[in-house]
Amino acid sequence: DRDVTGVQTCALPISELNLHPQDGVYFEHHVLLWKDESVPLSSLNTGGGIKRSIGGMPHIVTIANGPGRIAFSRDAPGELVVLPLHPGMELDVREHAFLLASHSIQYSFVRIKGLVNLLHGGSGMFMDRFVTQQYPGLLMLHGNGNVLERTLRPGEKLLVEPGGFLYKDSTVNMQAVQMPLKTGMFGRHGMYLAEM
Repeated sequence: DRDVTGVQTCALPISELNLHPQDGVYFEHHVLLWKDESVPLSSLNTGGGIKRSIGGMPHIVTIANGPGRIAFSRDAPGELVVLPLHPGMELDVREHAFLLASHSIQYSFVRIKGLVNLLHGGSGMFMDRFVTQQYPGLLMLHGNGNVLERTLRPGEKLLVEPGGFLYKDSTVNMQAVQMPLKTGMFGRHGMYLAEM
């Protein structure tokens, strides 16, 4: 689609679900686009209270239970990433990327340690953690722009601009590293990247 000035516009990704009577999802309240009148909503305290608030993360999520239809959007251009989670999986997700998760997935958070991560990491103070126990579930994320996925082999490392990180398996370690750059005859500058 093109607007009147001829500039390419980017579509907003929308997720529409048809919840069956035993289905339920949770989400941040501001991503709800619309719902059938029959779909009941409730809230769940995620814990962490003031720590989460200071970090800009939600400490309350909204729960929707079936039956009925419901739709979600982050109201920003990008790409939806749909991740089926099998029992025993743990994923860490960059802040403000979580769109929705099945009620069977446990939701918590992990603190990103280190002043360098906080000041230069671009991923804030916390990451959302999603864990499946006995039952599978579905996790949907919103990536700003195009999303590229990479599976690391044992011992392989990857450097990524910290703002470009979306999610990782919880077994993958991540730390900020400084890459020195020569900017002239006498100048040096440091660029911070996330090493995974």
